[in-house]
Amino acid sequence: MAAALPLDPTDSPQQSEQPENESVGTVIIAGLANLAIAVAKLVAGLFSGSAAMVSESAHSLADTITEVFLFVALRRGVRPADEEHPFGYGKESFVWAFIAAVFTFVGGAGFSIYHGVETIVHGEEMGAFLWSYVVLAVSFVAEGTSFLRARRQVKGASRRWGITPSRFLRLTPDTTVKAVYFEDSAALIGLILAGAGLALTELTGNTVWDGVASIAIGLLLFVVAAILARTNASLLVGRAVPRRMHNQIAADLASIGVVDAVPTLLTMQLGPGDVLVAAKVDFRDDVSGGEIEAASDDAERRLRARFPAIRYVFLDPTRGTAGRNHVDGGVDL
Repeated sequence: MAAALPLDPTDSPQQSEQPENESVGTVIIAGLANLAIAVAKLVAGLFSGSAAMVSESAHSLADTITEVFLFVALRRGVRPADEEHPFGYGKESFVWAFIAAVFTFVGGAGFSIYHGVETIVHGEEMGAFLWSYVVLAVSFVAEGTSFLRARRQVKGASRRWGITPSRFLRLTPDTTVKAVYFEDSAALIGLILAGAGLALTELTGNTVWDGVASIAIGLLLFVVAAILARTNASLLVGRAVPRRMHNQIAADLASIGVVDAVPTLLTMQLGPGDVLVAAKVDFRDDVSGGEIEAASDDAERRLRARFPAIRYVFLDPTRGTAGRNHVDGGVDL
């Protein structure tokens, strides 16, 4: 994807149609599925004595609590701006999403690795395997349903942006759908690992395989938690918009008739759907103050028409060199 390619007015990497409702639905479905699956896995794990099944139960429980955090993030992040928080509460979404990522690491990865090591060192009494296989199969169907919904949302948004789903997941500030997508993907892989561990244990009579599967599930959760935590930490610090959007904003500002250059352009994600734009603009020396004011209003209208997620636009008249614009800024992921 070339950085300088123009974007269609509806193809903003910062927004999509009905993003909040779609994300809320995705989170609720994922949470309900994970809660039911956690109970079923725990029962199967207790009956079979499988460490991998108990780890999978902890995995699903951690995912359920994570969905609660993500739901809180969606609700609290959309509160309107006030005098205490003039730029709104969008960044609170990233706070709760970061907490969710940390909980996945502590509650899911930590428990699974610990339980796996315990099984390898001390062994375990194995019971009936049949119920574990049944629960794994049912869980795979339930997790797959949740994953397909998240996948549809990702594919739909990536088509609107005109980019691949993988690039969408790297660029999107909607950390809720990103979390659900990665967690459901990890859940499906975890179920396969648990099933493999059970099968190898049943075939060989050696419970080490079950412990190894539990550790593998924990490491998988650790990777997912690290990816999500890194993304949310970057957004909390104040991440810029994607480079393609940055260059389009610079081009729009520079195309205004009374503008000679845009020497400095700064952007920041204020929330999953809110963007701040601040720029130093070199206006022509022969224009009046009234013309600068009119041009500034025109610039704001242009930018908001192209990128509805842009909430604030601040332009600072400054001296520059004609034609020297701040391009290739922003995030290039």
